Amino acid sequence: MKTLVFLSIVALSSAKPSLEKEFLHFLAERDILLQDPPQNTTDISQPEQISTAAPRADDRFFTCPLKCVCQVRVVQCSDAGLTSVPADIPKGTVMLDLQNNKIKEIKEGDLKNLPSLYALYLVNNRITKIHPKAFRSIKHLKLLYLSWNLLPQIPTNLPTSLLELRIDDNKIKKIQKGSFKGMKFLHVLEISGNPFDTTDIEPGAFDGVLRLIYIRMSEGKLSSVPKNLPSNLYELNLDHNRISSIEREDFRRYKDLYRLDLSYNQIKKIENGSLAYLPNLRQIHLENNAVKKVPASVRNLKYLQTLYLHNNNISKIEVDDFCPKELEIKKLHYSGISLYGNPVKHWEIQPASFRCVSGAHGVQLGNFKK
Repeated sequence: MKTLVFLSIVALSSAKPSLEKEFLHFLAERDILLQDPPQNTTDISQPEQISTAAPRADDRFFTCPLKCVCQVRVVQCSDAGLTSVPADIPKGTVMLDLQNNKIKEIKEGDLKNLPSLYALYLVNNRITKIHPKAFRSIKHLKLLYLSWNLLPQIPTNLPTSLLELRIDDNKIKKIQKGSFKGMKFLHVLEISGNPFDTTDIEPGAFDGVLRLIYIRMSEGKLSSVPKNLPSNLYELNLDHNRISSIEREDFRRYKDLYRLDLSYNQIKKIENGSLAYLPNLRQIHLENNAVKKVPASVRNLKYLQTLYLHNNNISKIEVDDFCPKELEIKKLHYSGISLYGNPVKHWEIQPASFRCVSGAHGVQLGNFKK
């Protein structure tokens, strides 16, 4: 098993730094490549394992596609100038790296002989089309990276076994109803850098998605907070969009949120009580907006530890803006509050305003510069 891990890392050594870092992190956290595929694909409650037995002759591990490097069950074909998926990929391949090529299409039969595939990297190609039956024979795929391509929509019939899907920086203009049909094990979705607005997320788009805990919809054209995402989200990233206000009902269904990123938007107004639906929130990013005052609900978030408010238009800090009143209890003290880049006069702030901040360096005020 140690040999498999080592060779997997070596196979990624020429890949993009971001992908290599993500792969190492995923490997350390989940040990995906050390596990065997389950016999029953309808139940993944038990740890999955991949057999590391020596390949048989009929596994075709004695051949390797031209311009690729094959190590045990890892096939690396990145930066090879490929215009299509190689036809002679070994049948027992667990990880296939095809990033940084010139592939335009994934055809119906391109992946048909890869039943053991766990991770497929197609980052930075020119893919505009994926055949609806391209993933038909792949039953154990967990990682699918389609970032930096030209896909106009989310591919249909994606493997329902996926744990992580990255499809950022494509040309997706709409998330249609049923886009993630049957993907009840999906944990991570990265769909940033696509030109869809909030109204382009159709009702029912996430029906059946039961375990999604991380979504990133950054660097897009969202004009408001989406209200029909899965309710069990743990982390929601909506930074670098066009959101101008936070309405009272925006976060009503996201009561499990731990981290929320709304930075680099155009937010001017945050309605009172809009954050009160997030009792478990630990971290909020509201920096680089046009907020004029500390959100009223902040002081009632008993577990909030980090609050980023720098580079806004806050001109005054009230004594109870951050901390609950005397009869109420804050379970965790702040470890950091950033307020620099605001027109607030720091000498007018009462010291009691930060009474629930731990440490002398927990507040960053800086100097306001026009």
